Amino acid sequence: MQLHLLEIIASFIVLFAIIDILGSIPIILDLKSRTGNISASRITLIAFVIMLGFLFIGEPLLSIFGVDISSFAIAGSVVVFLLGLEMVLGAELFKHGAPGKSGAIVPLAFPLIAGAGSITTLLSLKAEYQTINILIALVLNMFFVYLVLRLTGWFERILGPGGLHILQKFFGIILLAIAIRLFLSNTGIVIVK
Repeated sequence: MQLHLLEIIASFIVLFAIIDILGSIPIILDLKSRTGNISASRITLIAFVIMLGFLFIGEPLLSIFGVDISSFAIAGSVVVFLLGLEMVLGAELFKHGAPGKSGAIVPLAFPLIAGAGSITTLLSLKAEYQTINILIALVLNMFFVYLVLRLTGWFERILGPGGLHILQKFFGIILLAIAIRLFLSNTGIVIVK
């Protein structure tokens, strides 16, 4: 295992776009108004444990079903592409679950933060990057998730509805490009520049 700054940065950006914690601020604010206090540390820890578990045992779990990482990465690229489309078009393709009275753990930690998109992305990244670099990027993202959960009201005042909307569209386009790259790199299709 070798640390590689570019792999860490690339993994961080991909996970940051998939988790889309900034785009989730309106949902977080809504849940906070319904459930009262949101435990930033508890939500972050649960989401981190879910994603960490999938990072390390996801591949053996897939082998039980006879699926290799490249095939899963191709399937993941389709999911990432659909998530990008959802963000750009403003359409809801994935149901994020209904908020309940569980202190916001269920809709926030799972599936909003550690959902199908982020889990699929972790396994897709594992097909291209070393695990240590993905792990560092995941830890950095979880730190950012924690900060956003703690400072949700502040972010809302600073960015405003327009700023949040622009961020969502911007990261949606990035996700579309990432999905296409993941698909092409795992199918062996070469694009001539």
